[in-house]
Amino acid sequence: MAVRLNEDKQIVAQIKEGLKAKGGYCPCRLEKTEENKCMCKEFRDQIADPEFEGYCHCLLYYKSKD
Repeated sequence: MAVRLNEDKQIVAQIKEGLKAKGGYCPCRLEKTEENKCMCKEFRDQIADPEFEGYCHCLLYYKSKD
């Protein structure tokens, strides 16, 4: 299992700017809750699932099974 940043540097730059503007909360979500603090609960749960492979909600991170 490996988690990496999206290979598209433009997406990474946009999301990082959004994170900075929202104080570390996912820029793709409206609510500023602990569950939406990056790395969000949704993606942490997906990382814990051995069958999940793919991007987080905002496309910043990618989890591969290998």
